[in-house]
Amino acid sequence: MINIRAVTVTAFAFTVTMIGTTIPTALYPIYSDRLGFTSLTVTVLFAVYAVGVFAALLLFGRVSDQIGRRPVLIAALLFAVLSAAVFLVPPSLGTLIVGRLLSGVSAGLMTGTGTAAIIDLYPIERRATAGVLAVAVNSGGLGLGNLFGGVVADLSASPLVVPFAIHLGLTVLAMVGLLVFGVDDRRRGGLVLRLERLTVPREIRGAFARGTLSAGAGFASSGVLTATTGLFLVRYLGISSHTAIGAIVCLIFTCVALGQLLTRRIPARWAMPGACGVLVLSAGLLAWALAGEVLVPLIAAAVAVGLGCGVCMNVGLSTTVERVPSSLRGGVSSAFFAVIYMMLAFPAVGVGLLAVPLGLREAGLVFAGAVALLAAAVGASDLRASSRPNR
Repeated sequence: MINIRAVTVTAFAFTVTMIGTTIPTALYPIYSDRLGFTSLTVTVLFAVYAVGVFAALLLFGRVSDQIGRRPVLIAALLFAVLSAAVFLVPPSLGTLIVGRLLSGVSAGLMTGTGTAAIIDLYPIERRATAGVLAVAVNSGGLGLGNLFGGVVADLSASPLVVPFAIHLGLTVLAMVGLLVFGVDDRRRGGLVLRLERLTVPREIRGAFARGTLSAGAGFASSGVLTATTGLFLVRYLGISSHTAIGAIVCLIFTCVALGQLLTRRIPARWAMPGACGVLVLSAGLLAWALAGEVLVPLIAAAVAVGLGCGVCMNVGLSTTVERVPSSLRGGVSSAFFAVIYMMLAFPAVGVGLLAVPLGLREAGLVFAGAVALLAAAVGASDLRASSRPNR
């Protein structure tokens, strides 16, 4: 029988943590005006966040398998509290770097452990539902953070204070919920902190490689889109609404959740290749938007990226994390997210670096082409693998 209260508070904690990681996205134009940021500065801040995520996954990837899920979930929320508190300090480049690093650590702790915790709370026959829920709250939180930051920036007299103060309150509430209603799953194993080798069981390594590459292709596509959207709207289309910036990025992650639901209606053999085809289409739409300086294909690209990424994420999780015992699930989940977050960070950081000599539009076009090639290669590889016996 499913513990509804435990599922609810775990999903809420997961969502709130991910909201905090994307609140700054719609606020970067304000920081840029006040502190003289360039596109390269924003790239550095994203890179710092990615370092925090990756470091947390490497160092703490299997900790929840050793000591239990709830202690690590609480730790993730504590880092989210610290991040929000830093953002409440009068902004400077130093405080933003510290805030983004803490936010990355909170996300790294939560993505691996939160996914494993939600799957643990469901019986074996409902694991597919658990996987959908885990990705939905992850992507939903990422999307809501963008939209929330943008709306508050347009409506509030203190756009750099109010969203983080509200998030701080929500994080404390999530912590209380976990302490009161969360499952006390403390384990007797001792805590061992070390850099993880990100190993996965031999029997799922083939599926793991295909799953992470396809989900990573989706994340890479979303990385290019989120890296170019804000500055593209302001510089090329003259749209300065922070809500508009947040809404377009939110649309990506909303469609990720919708892609989860679509997966059930797609034959298993065609799910991943079809999703990769949609990602290729999204790259073409983004290139059209950048080259022609038009909004409609940018919105269409956001929808396509989200749907393709959602299907790839669902297939990736169902063929990896959901198939291993609970004692290994935290480590495999962390390995899964470490790979796809690395693939998210590379193009997002690359666009910012390449924009310095080439310009934002040209940099976006280069990386749109790169992720299209990646998605096409992954889709073709999975189609060949699915046609062989004993996949």
